[in-house]
This record gives sequence, structure tokens and C-alpha cells, in this order.
Amino acid sequence: MSDFKERIAAELTAARNRSTSYTDAEDDLLVRQHSPLMSPLVWDLAHVGNYEELWVLRQVGGITPLRPEIDDLYDAFKHPRADRPSLPILGPAEARRYIEGVRGRVLDVLDTVDPYDPDPLRRNGFVFGLVIQHEHQHDETMLATLQLSGRPGLVRDGDLPPGGAPGSEEVFVPAGPFMMGTDTQPWAYDNERPAHRLDLPGYWIDRLPVGNRAYADFVEDGGYDAPRWWSPDGLRWLRRNHASAPLFWTRDGDTWWRSRFGRTEPVPMDEPVQHVCWYEADAYARWAGKRLPTEAEWEKACGWDAAAGRARTYPWGDDDPGPGVANLGHRAARPAPLGSFPLGASPCGAEQMIGDVWEWTGSWFLPHPGFRSFPYREYSEVFFGARYRVLRGGSWASDPAVVRTTFRNWDRPARRQIFAGFRCARSASPEHSPRRSPGHSVKRSAPRSPGDFPGGSPGSPPGRHRERPAERLTERFTGRPTERG
Repeated sequence: MSDFKERIAAELTAARNRSTSYTDAEDDLLVRQHSPLMSPLVWDLAHVGNYEELWVLRQVGGITPLRPEIDDLYDAFKHPRADRPSLPILGPAEARRYIEGVRGRVLDVLDTVDPYDPDPLRRNGFVFGLVIQHEHQHDETMLATLQLSGRPGLVRDGDLPPGGAPGSEEVFVPAGPFMMGTDTQPWAYDNERPAHRLDLPGYWIDRLPVGNRAYADFVEDGGYDAPRWWSPDGLRWLRRNHASAPLFWTRDGDTWWRSRFGRTEPVPMDEPVQHVCWYEADAYARWAGKRLPTEAEWEKACGWDAAAGRARTYPWGDDDPGPGVANLGHRAARPAPLGSFPLGASPCGAEQMIGDVWEWTGSWFLPHPGFRSFPYREYSEVFFGARYRVLRGGSWASDPAVVRTTFRNWDRPARRQIFAGFRCARSASPEHSPRRSPGHSVKRSAPRSPGDFPGGSPGSPPGRHRERPAERLTERFTGRPTERG
């Protein structure tokens, strides 16, 4: 087997090892629905096998379907997550036998694939990249389900490097053009393509994600009780859900506690905050006198090397992620302390943009100019519009195969169960003065009214980069899919 095929086989095995480790539990845990937001774990397990069968065995291998009668059960668009427990899905033992049978045939198909084949599904092993990334994404979903289950002892933890010394709160990204998206990454999804030139004004972006200490300052300053920091939709979400802190946080006296995979522990104040929804991130940014970065601002800060005139694959360069530059791949079941990876800094000096926590941006999930669906509309196109916010960078639970400077994730702005945090940005001011580190206490600037922000709120990008309002989106992108994944 060639090096190319050996690497794909190794990536397939790594993804499968994660899936089987997260479902190595008693049947009751696997078949139960732990939240209406999530599928039973056994559904996810069989679904990744069915996806492999559809794309590798049938589309590329031309193999007669193994279990055509279950295709409907594992079609994410036909059955919302809340309804999946009532379906006649495969039980744990049968699901394991099914995915094992599929995988054996997948490796047979791999032996036949030529990386130089003109077929876009075969070229560079794209179809294998598709199923590898898909399985890793479901593995991260499984971890979110295990967190919601509250069961202890199911998810391994690990060691992480210590945090770094406090530094400047922000880094400056000068005005100028950059290339957003990619034409060269062989396994990039359709929504990452094509590469296109954007010209952004200068801006400041937080050097690090917002930390738990800074977020606790927002909470303790009455942030959840002050309507002025919340957008109209955010205020409706707040009143409907009676939120008062990040998901899984509780307070006992002067101490904040969190529940993490069945453990109760003090909230580590030096870690990036996670389990906050977009509305919470937006409210914090307003309170801090800032805004969320647009998706374009985030990507430029993450990977654009102005001196070289090109985009990097990762903030630190083009070398694959290693333990010295990012917290990825479930190295530990939590974010790393702030400042842990100075060697992973981007060209502008921003740190921890890859791994630790997904980062909410101020942008809706929209197509890049010149977008073309491939290999199917339901991966990206049906989600475009003013319903899903973009997240970037991956989390501690994301595998390196799924992260790069151009990778785009998206979710509904109310979602908190995902491993998401954020960092803030602000438009350049004449003095270009940086502020203190977001990992430490934040002194809030004077309250500002919505009219003080470009586009009406700190979540709106400046000038011509302002998000398109929902009523201006074309009908093509306003369909209402059942849900994602």
C-alpha cells in the first residue's frame, strides 16, 4: 500500500477508535436520549457507518447496498434528533457489526483508488477525507452528549501545559487585502471554497479567547440582568431560558463550580470560557465595549501572512498540529489554560485560535462568492441564511483532521451544549492602543448605546463588510432544513 493510502487507512482507524471508545458503555446509556438536542449515541455510531456505505461503497466502489432498508433511519434530514429514539434503529451490538462490515469493504475500495483520478470524489482521496472528517465531527457530538449525560468515569482526561504570563489584551491587524477561503486544500469542504480576495479595514482582536475570570466579571457585574447588553433576540432567549451563567456553571458562596463529564469542580479561572451561546458571547462583547469579530476578520487574524502574501494552513504555518502548538484531539477533556501555546501564535500574534474552544463570530453562515455545492447540497447550501452563526477554530474535542484556518462550523445562536467560546474585536481607533489580557479581570468601558456601533450593534461588521439582513438574502438560501447532523 502506498504512503498516501497508508495515511488514509490510519486516519480512518483513528476516527473509528474514537467512535468505539465513546460508545464503550452499557447499552442503556447508548440507547437513551440524554437531551432532545442530541441523538442517542447508538444512532451516531450506526450513522457514521451508513454514511461510509453511501459515499465510499456505493458512490465510489459501486458496491451493492449492504443494508438499504436502514438508509431512511439514518438520514439526518428526515428525522430530527428529538424523534430519533422512537425509530427502529440498530441496537448497540448490531450497530457495531454493521460498521465493522462496512469498514472492511471501505479498505478494499481504498486499494483501488488513484489519487490522480479525474473523478473529484476519488482525486486526492476526497471521499475518504469526507467520511473521516464526518466521523470526527460526530465523535465531538458524542462527547457533547456524554457531557449532557452527567455520567462520571466515561470520558478520559489528560495533562495540559501551564498557562502563559499575562500580555497585551489585543493584537492589531492592519488594513489591507487578504485571501479568504481555499482552492488548494484537498479535503476542504465546499463552503470553504473558492479562495477570494477581501479588503478589510484595520482592527484589533483579542490575543486570547475570553477567559472564565473575565466572563465571571461580566456575570457578577449583573450582565445577565441588564437588558442593555442583549440584542432583541438575545433578550428573548435570556427570558425564555432564565440563564444566569454559562451552561454547567453553579455558584456556592463566592465560588463558581462547574459540572464536567460527571465531575463537580471549581471553575478554573485561567481557562477559556466554554458552553456559552452566541447571544451570551454577543452580550459580553457589548458589556466589554467591543464586538464579536466577523468571520473574515477572524480568518485574516488566524492565518494571513502579510509578509509572505499568502494564507497559512494553520496559524503557526503549514506543519501539522503538534502538542506544542494547540490543544486538539481530546488530549484532555477541557480547554488549556490561557497562554499555553505561544508557539502556535498567528502572524499577527493571536494565540489559541485553533483548538480549545470553537469561537463564535458575528457572521451568519453564507456562501463564499462563486460557491458551488459538492458533493451534495445538504452539507452546506441548505443551511445558508440568517439562521446559523459561524464558529471557527475547533475545540479541544476536534480532531486535527477537521481543523484549519479556513474550516467553517455553524450552529443556531441559542446552542450552548457545544464546546464553544469566543474572543472579541473592535474597529481600529486613532491611537491604536492595546488593552489588558482577556484572561484577567476586565474593566468595562463606559456603557454605549447601540447607535455607537457600526451597523447598530457591536456584533455588526463595519462599513461595506456589514452582514446582509435576512430580508435581502436570496430565496435560494432561505429553505428550512430539518436540522444538521
